[in-house]
Amino acid sequence: MPVPAKTDYNTRTSPIRVTMLGATGSIGQSAADLIARNPDRFEVVSLVANSSAKALAEMAISLKAKNAVLSDPENFEILKGLLAGTGIEASAGEAAVLEAADRDADLVIGAIVGAAGLAPTMAAIKPGRRIALANKECLVCAGDLFMAKIAAAGAEILPVDSEHNAIFQVFEAAEPDSVEKVILTASGGPFRTFALKDMAQVTPQQALKHPNWDMGARISIDSATMMNKGFEVIEAYHLFPIESDQLEVLVHPQSAVHGLVQYRDGSLLAQLGSPDMRTPIAHCMAYPRRMEAPVQRLDLASLGSLTFEKPDLARFPALRLALEALRSGGQAPAVLNAADETAVAAFLKGAIGFMDIPAAVEETLNAFAASGEISAAGSVEDVLNVDRDARQWTADWILRKAA
Repeated sequence: MPVPAKTDYNTRTSPIRVTMLGATGSIGQSAADLIARNPDRFEVVSLVANSSAKALAEMAISLKAKNAVLSDPENFEILKGLLAGTGIEASAGEAAVLEAADRDADLVIGAIVGAAGLAPTMAAIKPGRRIALANKECLVCAGDLFMAKIAAAGAEILPVDSEHNAIFQVFEAAEPDSVEKVILTASGGPFRTFALKDMAQVTPQQALKHPNWDMGARISIDSATMMNKGFEVIEAYHLFPIESDQLEVLVHPQSAVHGLVQYRDGSLLAQLGSPDMRTPIAHCMAYPRRMEAPVQRLDLASLGSLTFEKPDLARFPALRLALEALRSGGQAPAVLNAADETAVAAFLKGAIGFMDIPAAVEETLNAFAASGEISAAGSVEDVLNVDRDARQWTADWILRKAA
Protein backbone atom coordinates (compact mmCIF):
# COMPACT_ATOMS: atom_id res chain seq x y z
CA MET A 1 0.00 0.00 0.00
CA PRO A 2 1.34 3.51 -0.75
CA VAL A 3 3.23 5.13 2.12
CA PRO A 4 3.56 8.86 2.81
CA ALA A 5 6.18 10.55 0.64
CA LYS A 6 8.64 13.01 2.17
CA THR A 7 7.52 15.79 -0.19
CA ASP A 8 4.33 17.63 0.77
CA TYR A 9 2.51 17.60 -2.55
CA ASN A 10 -0.45 19.46 -1.06
CA THR A 11 1.59 22.62 -0.52
CA ARG A 12 4.24 22.25 -3.22
CA THR A 13 4.52 25.21 -5.62
CA SER A 14 7.57 24.24 -7.71
CA PRO A 15 7.12 22.00 -10.79
CA ILE A 16 7.06 18.24 -10.25
CA ARG A 17 10.16 16.71 -11.88
CA VAL A 18 9.11 13.75 -14.02
CA THR A 19 10.98 10.85 -15.62
CA MET A 20 9.10 8.58 -18.02
CA LEU A 21 10.22 5.00 -18.60
CA GLY A 22 8.39 3.83 -21.72
CA ALA A 23 7.74 7.33 -23.00
CA THR A 24 6.56 6.50 -26.52
CA GLY A 25 4.05 3.79 -25.55
CA SER A 26 0.36 4.48 -24.97
CA ILE A 27 0.80 5.33 -21.26
CA GLY A 28 3.77 7.57 -22.00
CA GLN A 29 1.95 9.39 -24.79
CA SER A 30 -1.05 10.02 -22.53
CA ALA A 31 1.23 11.32 -19.78
CA ALA A 32 3.04 13.53 -22.30
CA ASP A 33 -0.29 15.00 -23.39
CA LEU A 34 -1.13 15.86 -19.78
CA ILE A 35 2.31 17.40 -19.20
CA ALA A 36 2.00 19.49 -22.37
CA ARG A 37 -1.35 20.82 -21.12
CA ASN A 38 0.22 21.75 -17.75
CA PRO A 39 3.71 23.12 -18.55
CA ASP A 40 3.95 25.10 -15.30
CA ARG A 41 3.10 22.08 -13.20
CA PHE A 42 5.66 19.58 -14.52
CA GLU A 43 9.31 19.55 -15.55
CA VAL A 44 10.61 16.61 -17.58
CA VAL A 45 13.94 15.16 -16.53
CA SER A 46 14.38 11.99 -18.63
CA LEU A 47 12.45 10.20 -21.34
CA VAL A 48 13.23 6.54 -22.05
CA ALA A 49 11.97 4.56 -25.05
CA ASN A 50 12.90 1.28 -26.69
CA SER A 51 13.78 2.01 -30.31
CA SER A 52 11.52 4.80 -31.62
CA ALA A 53 14.16 7.49 -32.15
CA LYS A 54 11.95 9.91 -34.09
CA ALA A 55 9.00 9.73 -31.68
CA LEU A 56 11.33 10.06 -28.68
CA ALA A 57 13.15 13.06 -30.14
CA GLU A 58 9.90 14.82 -31.00
CA MET A 59 8.55 14.25 -27.49
CA ALA A 60 11.81 15.34 -25.83
CA ILE A 61 11.87 18.59 -27.82
CA SER A 62 8.16 19.26 -27.24
CA LEU A 63 8.38 18.68 -23.48
CA LYS A 64 11.83 20.33 -23.10
CA ALA A 65 13.30 17.20 -21.53
CA LYS A 66 16.86 17.24 -20.25
CA ASN A 67 17.69 13.70 -21.34
CA ALA A 68 16.44 11.20 -23.95
CA VAL A 69 17.44 7.54 -23.90
CA LEU A 70 16.91 4.56 -26.19
CA SER A 71 17.25 1.13 -24.61
CA ASP A 72 18.08 -0.32 -28.04
CA PRO A 73 21.31 1.38 -29.22
CA GLU A 74 20.72 0.55 -32.90
CA ASN A 75 18.99 3.89 -33.57
CA PHE A 76 21.21 5.98 -31.30
CA GLU A 77 22.87 7.91 -34.15
CA ILE A 78 19.44 8.85 -35.48
CA LEU A 79 18.39 10.10 -32.04
CA LYS A 80 21.63 12.03 -31.59
CA GLY A 81 21.20 13.70 -34.97
CA LEU A 82 17.60 14.67 -34.30
CA LEU A 83 18.56 16.24 -30.96
CA ALA A 84 21.70 18.00 -32.19
CA GLY A 85 21.71 21.64 -31.15
CA THR A 86 18.74 21.31 -28.78
CA GLY A 87 20.75 20.99 -25.58
CA ILE A 88 19.01 17.69 -24.81
CA GLU A 89 21.34 14.84 -23.85
CA ALA A 90 21.04 11.69 -25.95
CA SER A 91 22.21 8.26 -24.84
CA ALA A 92 21.42 4.59 -25.42
CA GLY A 93 21.85 1.12 -24.00
CA GLU A 94 20.98 -0.71 -20.80
CA ALA A 95 23.39 1.27 -18.60
CA ALA A 96 22.00 4.55 -19.94
CA VAL A 97 18.44 3.45 -19.13
CA LEU A 98 19.41 2.59 -15.56
CA GLU A 99 21.25 5.91 -15.21
CA ALA A 100 18.16 7.78 -16.43
CA ALA A 101 15.97 5.90 -13.95
CA ASP A 102 18.38 6.86 -11.17
CA ARG A 103 18.45 10.58 -11.99
CA ASP A 104 16.96 12.97 -9.48
CA ALA A 105 13.20 13.21 -10.06
CA ASP A 106 10.06 13.47 -7.94
CA LEU A 107 7.88 11.18 -10.04
CA VAL A 108 8.92 8.25 -12.22
CA ILE A 109 6.28 6.83 -14.56
CA GLY A 110 7.17 3.15 -14.98
CA ALA A 111 5.53 2.16 -18.26
CA ILE A 112 8.13 0.01 -20.03
CA VAL A 113 6.25 -3.03 -21.34
CA GLY A 114 7.27 -6.53 -20.32
CA ALA A 115 10.12 -7.99 -18.28
CA ALA A 116 12.42 -5.31 -19.76
CA GLY A 117 10.78 -2.86 -17.35
CA LEU A 118 11.79 -4.74 -14.21
CA ALA A 119 15.38 -3.54 -13.72
CA PRO A 120 14.80 0.13 -14.68
CA THR A 121 11.72 0.45 -12.48
CA MET A 122 13.54 -1.19 -9.56
CA ALA A 123 16.45 1.22 -10.14
CA ALA A 124 14.05 4.16 -9.95
CA ILE A 125 13.00 3.35 -6.37
CA LYS A 126 14.59 6.00 -4.15
CA PRO A 127 13.72 7.53 -0.75
CA GLY A 128 10.74 9.87 -1.00
CA ARG A 129 10.26 9.26 -4.72
CA ARG A 130 6.93 8.42 -6.29
CA ILE A 131 6.61 5.56 -8.76
CA ALA A 132 3.51 5.74 -10.96
CA LEU A 133 3.47 2.08 -11.91
CA ALA A 134 2.04 0.78 -15.17
CA ASN A 135 4.44 -2.14 -15.73
CA LYS A 136 2.67 -5.37 -14.76
CA GLU A 137 5.78 -7.52 -14.47
CA CYS A 138 7.09 -5.57 -11.47
CA LEU A 139 4.22 -6.93 -9.38
CA VAL A 140 3.15 -10.08 -11.23
CA CYS A 141 6.69 -11.48 -11.54
CA ALA A 142 8.55 -9.76 -8.70
CA GLY A 143 5.87 -8.42 -6.38
CA ASP A 144 7.52 -9.41 -3.10
CA LEU A 145 10.91 -8.01 -4.17
CA PHE A 146 9.43 -4.83 -5.59
CA MET A 147 7.22 -3.99 -2.61
CA ALA A 148 10.03 -4.82 -0.16
CA LYS A 149 12.30 -2.32 -1.94
CA ILE A 150 9.53 0.31 -1.95
CA ALA A 151 9.08 -0.13 1.81
CA ALA A 152 12.82 -0.15 2.57
CA ALA A 153 13.39 3.04 0.57
CA GLY A 154 10.39 4.88 1.99
CA ALA A 155 9.23 5.43 -1.58
CA GLU A 156 5.61 5.67 -2.70
CA ILE A 157 3.84 3.62 -5.34
CA LEU A 158 0.81 4.96 -7.20
CA PRO A 159 -1.05 2.48 -9.43
CA VAL A 160 -1.68 3.64 -13.00
CA ASP A 161 -3.79 0.67 -14.08
CA SER A 162 -7.42 1.79 -14.15
CA GLU A 163 -8.72 -0.93 -11.80
CA HIS A 164 -5.97 -0.55 -9.22
CA ASN A 165 -6.14 3.21 -9.39
CA ALA A 166 -9.89 2.99 -8.80
CA ILE A 167 -9.37 0.79 -5.75
CA PHE A 168 -6.64 3.11 -4.48
CA GLN A 169 -9.12 6.00 -4.60
CA VAL A 170 -11.72 4.21 -2.44
CA PHE A 171 -9.47 2.06 -0.20
CA GLU A 172 -9.35 3.30 3.40
CA ALA A 173 -5.59 2.98 3.89
CA ALA A 174 -5.75 4.14 7.50
CA GLU A 175 -8.06 1.24 8.42
CA PRO A 176 -7.22 -1.78 6.24
CA ASP A 177 -8.82 -4.11 8.80
CA SER A 178 -12.19 -2.54 7.99
CA VAL A 179 -12.03 -3.93 4.44
CA GLU A 180 -13.96 -7.13 3.76
CA LYS A 181 -13.13 -7.53 0.09
CA VAL A 182 -11.82 -5.79 -2.99
CA ILE A 183 -13.64 -6.21 -6.30
CA LEU A 184 -12.01 -5.75 -9.69
CA THR A 185 -14.28 -5.37 -12.68
CA ALA A 186 -13.77 -6.82 -16.15
CA SER A 187 -15.66 -6.00 -19.34
CA GLY A 188 -15.70 -9.67 -20.31
CA GLY A 189 -14.02 -8.77 -23.59
CA PRO A 190 -15.37 -9.51 -27.06
CA PHE A 191 -16.29 -13.15 -26.29
CA ARG A 192 -18.36 -12.81 -23.13
CA THR A 193 -21.46 -14.15 -24.90
CA PHE A 194 -19.76 -16.43 -27.45
CA ALA A 195 -20.91 -20.03 -27.52
CA LEU A 196 -18.26 -22.18 -25.84
CA LYS A 197 -18.04 -24.39 -28.91
CA ASP A 198 -17.01 -21.36 -31.00
CA MET A 199 -14.18 -20.19 -28.74
CA ALA A 200 -11.59 -22.46 -30.35
CA GLN A 201 -12.24 -20.84 -33.75
CA VAL A 202 -11.61 -17.26 -32.58
CA THR A 203 -9.18 -15.39 -34.86
CA PRO A 204 -6.55 -12.80 -33.87
CA GLN A 205 -8.55 -10.12 -35.70
CA GLN A 206 -11.63 -10.89 -33.60
CA ALA A 207 -9.68 -11.02 -30.35
CA LEU A 208 -8.00 -7.67 -30.98
CA LYS A 209 -11.36 -5.85 -31.10
CA HIS A 210 -12.02 -4.91 -27.49
CA PRO A 211 -15.54 -3.51 -26.99
CA ASN A 212 -14.60 -0.63 -24.68
CA TRP A 213 -10.85 0.03 -24.46
CA ASP A 214 -8.25 1.00 -27.08
CA MET A 215 -5.17 -1.06 -26.17
CA GLY A 216 -2.04 -2.71 -27.55
CA ALA A 217 -2.02 -6.18 -29.11
CA ARG A 218 -0.93 -8.29 -26.15
CA ILE A 219 -3.19 -6.65 -23.59
CA SER A 220 -6.11 -6.89 -26.03
CA ILE A 221 -5.61 -10.65 -26.32
CA ASP A 222 -5.08 -10.96 -22.57
CA SER A 223 -8.35 -9.10 -22.04
CA ALA A 224 -10.10 -11.44 -24.47
CA THR A 225 -8.86 -14.50 -22.52
CA MET A 226 -9.31 -12.65 -19.17
CA MET A 227 -5.69 -13.42 -18.32
CA ASN A 228 -5.22 -9.69 -17.92
CA LYS A 229 -7.78 -9.67 -15.12
CA GLY A 230 -5.89 -12.51 -13.49
CA PHE A 231 -2.70 -10.47 -13.62
CA GLU A 232 -4.58 -7.57 -12.05
CA VAL A 233 -5.72 -9.76 -9.15
CA ILE A 234 -2.08 -10.70 -8.51
CA GLU A 235 -1.06 -7.04 -8.68
CA ALA A 236 -3.83 -6.01 -6.28
CA TYR A 237 -2.65 -8.64 -3.79
CA HIS A 238 0.75 -6.90 -3.66
CA LEU A 239 -0.53 -3.32 -3.81
CA PHE A 240 -3.04 -3.50 -0.97
CA PRO A 241 -2.86 -5.02 2.54
CA ILE A 242 -5.34 -7.84 1.88
CA GLU A 243 -5.32 -11.62 1.58
CA SER A 244 -5.84 -13.43 -1.71
CA ASP A 245 -9.27 -14.69 -0.62
CA GLN A 246 -10.43 -11.08 -0.19
CA LEU A 247 -10.08 -10.45 -3.94
CA GLU A 248 -13.00 -10.94 -6.30
CA VAL A 249 -13.64 -10.40 -10.02
CA LEU A 250 -16.97 -9.34 -11.49
CA VAL A 251 -17.78 -9.02 -15.18
CA HIS A 252 -19.19 -5.55 -15.86
CA PRO A 253 -19.78 -5.05 -19.61
CA GLN A 254 -20.27 -1.26 -19.45
CA SER A 255 -16.73 -0.59 -18.08
CA ALA A 256 -18.04 2.34 -16.05
CA VAL A 257 -17.25 0.99 -12.57
CA HIS A 258 -13.51 0.30 -12.41
CA GLY A 259 -13.09 -0.98 -8.87
CA LEU A 260 -14.99 -1.45 -5.61
CA VAL A 261 -14.14 -1.92 -1.94
CA GLN A 262 -16.60 -3.52 0.47
CA TYR A 263 -16.29 -2.64 4.16
CA ARG A 264 -17.35 -4.54 7.26
CA ASP A 265 -20.09 -2.00 8.02
CA GLY A 266 -21.85 -2.97 4.79
CA SER A 267 -20.65 0.02 2.74
CA LEU A 268 -19.58 -0.64 -0.84
CA LEU A 269 -17.50 2.18 -2.33
CA ALA A 270 -16.81 2.37 -6.06
CA GLN A 271 -14.91 4.57 -8.50
CA LEU A 272 -16.63 5.29 -11.81
CA GLY A 273 -15.46 7.00 -14.97
CA SER A 274 -15.27 6.75 -18.73
CA PRO A 275 -12.88 4.05 -20.02
CA ASP A 276 -9.96 6.41 -20.71
CA MET A 277 -6.47 5.81 -19.28
CA ARG A 278 -5.83 9.54 -19.02
CA THR A 279 -8.01 9.63 -15.90
CA PRO A 280 -5.89 7.27 -13.73
CA ILE A 281 -2.68 8.73 -15.20
CA ALA A 282 -3.82 12.25 -14.28
CA HIS A 283 -4.76 11.04 -10.80
CA CYS A 284 -1.26 9.63 -10.26
CA MET A 285 0.50 12.69 -11.66
CA ALA A 286 -1.43 15.20 -9.55
CA TYR A 287 -2.02 13.13 -6.38
CA PRO A 288 -3.16 14.07 -3.76
CA ARG A 289 -4.59 16.96 -5.77
CA ARG A 290 -6.66 16.69 -8.95
CA MET A 291 -5.88 18.01 -12.41
CA GLU A 292 -7.91 18.64 -15.54
CA ALA A 293 -7.99 15.66 -17.91
CA PRO A 294 -9.46 15.92 -21.44
CA VAL A 295 -11.65 12.85 -21.11
CA GLN A 296 -15.32 12.35 -21.89
CA ARG A 297 -17.38 12.68 -18.72
CA LEU A 298 -19.43 9.68 -17.69
CA ASP A 299 -23.13 10.36 -18.29
CA LEU A 300 -25.02 7.93 -16.06
CA ALA A 301 -28.41 8.92 -17.43
CA SER A 302 -27.30 8.12 -20.98
CA LEU A 303 -25.68 4.90 -19.82
CA GLY A 304 -28.98 3.86 -18.30
CA SER A 305 -28.01 0.71 -16.42
CA LEU A 306 -25.01 -1.04 -14.92
CA THR A 307 -24.86 -4.83 -14.90
CA PHE A 308 -22.58 -7.30 -13.14
CA GLU A 309 -22.08 -11.06 -13.32
CA LYS A 310 -19.62 -13.64 -12.08
CA PRO A 311 -16.96 -14.72 -14.61
CA ASP A 312 -17.41 -18.06 -16.37
CA LEU A 313 -14.17 -19.94 -15.62
CA ALA A 314 -15.02 -22.62 -18.19
CA ARG A 315 -15.11 -19.94 -20.87
CA PHE A 316 -12.09 -18.15 -19.41
CA PRO A 317 -9.67 -20.77 -18.00
CA ALA A 318 -6.85 -18.21 -18.09
CA LEU A 319 -8.44 -16.39 -15.14
CA ARG A 320 -8.56 -19.66 -13.19
CA LEU A 321 -4.87 -20.28 -13.93
CA ALA A 322 -3.92 -16.82 -12.67
CA LEU A 323 -5.86 -17.30 -9.43
CA GLU A 324 -4.20 -20.69 -8.94
CA ALA A 325 -0.75 -19.17 -9.58
CA LEU A 326 -1.40 -16.53 -6.92
CA ARG A 327 -2.36 -19.22 -4.42
CA SER A 328 0.70 -21.30 -5.35
CA GLY A 329 2.98 -18.34 -4.68
CA GLY A 330 6.71 -18.28 -5.28
CA GLN A 331 7.55 -17.76 -8.92
CA ALA A 332 4.37 -19.34 -10.27
CA PRO A 333 3.06 -15.90 -11.34
CA ALA A 334 6.34 -15.23 -13.20
CA VAL A 335 5.97 -18.54 -15.05
CA LEU A 336 2.32 -17.66 -15.76
CA ASN A 337 3.31 -14.32 -17.30
CA ALA A 338 6.17 -15.68 -19.41
CA ALA A 339 4.12 -18.58 -20.73
CA ASP A 340 1.20 -16.31 -21.54
CA GLU A 341 3.29 -13.74 -23.41
CA THR A 342 4.90 -16.50 -25.48
CA ALA A 343 1.55 -18.15 -26.24
CA VAL A 344 -0.12 -14.85 -27.15
CA ALA A 345 2.70 -14.05 -29.59
CA ALA A 346 2.23 -17.48 -31.20
CA PHE A 347 -1.53 -16.95 -31.46
CA LEU A 348 -1.06 -13.56 -33.13
CA LYS A 349 1.21 -15.24 -35.70
CA GLY A 350 -1.40 -17.93 -36.36
CA ALA A 351 0.76 -20.71 -34.90
CA ILE A 352 -1.82 -21.80 -32.30
CA GLY A 353 -5.54 -21.37 -31.66
CA PHE A 354 -7.22 -19.05 -29.16
CA MET A 355 -7.95 -21.75 -26.57
CA ASP A 356 -4.40 -23.05 -26.97
CA ILE A 357 -3.21 -19.95 -25.11
CA PRO A 358 -4.48 -21.09 -21.68
CA ALA A 359 -3.59 -24.69 -22.58
CA ALA A 360 0.04 -23.69 -23.19
CA VAL A 361 0.12 -21.71 -19.95
CA GLU A 362 -1.32 -24.60 -17.93
CA GLU A 363 1.15 -27.10 -19.39
CA THR A 364 4.04 -24.78 -18.54
CA LEU A 365 2.83 -24.15 -14.99
CA ASN A 366 2.40 -27.88 -14.40
CA ALA A 367 5.88 -28.62 -15.73
CA PHE A 368 7.55 -26.03 -13.52
CA ALA A 369 5.55 -27.08 -10.46
CA ALA A 370 6.59 -30.70 -11.02
CA SER A 371 10.26 -29.71 -11.33
CA GLY A 372 10.19 -27.55 -8.20
CA GLU A 373 11.32 -24.45 -10.12
CA ILE A 374 8.74 -22.05 -8.67
CA SER A 375 10.27 -21.33 -5.26
CA ALA A 376 10.41 -17.71 -4.14
CA ALA A 377 12.83 -15.43 -5.99
CA GLY A 378 15.72 -13.94 -4.06
CA SER A 379 16.68 -11.39 -6.70
CA VAL A 380 15.61 -9.83 -9.99
CA GLU A 381 18.11 -12.14 -11.67
CA ASP A 382 16.18 -15.14 -10.31
CA VAL A 383 12.99 -13.72 -11.81
CA LEU A 384 14.62 -13.11 -15.19
CA ASN A 385 16.07 -16.62 -15.23
CA VAL A 386 12.68 -18.21 -14.59
CA ASP A 387 11.12 -15.87 -17.13
CA ARG A 388 13.65 -17.02 -19.76
CA ASP A 389 13.23 -20.71 -18.95
CA ALA A 390 9.42 -20.54 -18.96
CA ARG A 391 9.39 -18.77 -22.33
CA GLN A 392 11.61 -21.47 -23.79
CA TRP A 393 9.49 -24.30 -22.34
CA THR A 394 6.31 -22.76 -23.73
CA ALA A 395 7.90 -22.19 -27.14
CA ASP A 396 9.02 -25.82 -27.22
CA TRP A 397 5.51 -27.00 -26.28
CA ILE A 398 4.06 -24.95 -29.13
CA LEU A 399 6.53 -26.51 -31.57
CA ARG A 400 5.70 -30.01 -30.33
CA LYS A 401 1.99 -29.28 -30.72
CA ALA A 402 2.48 -28.12 -34.30
CA ALA A 403 4.59 -31.15 -35.25
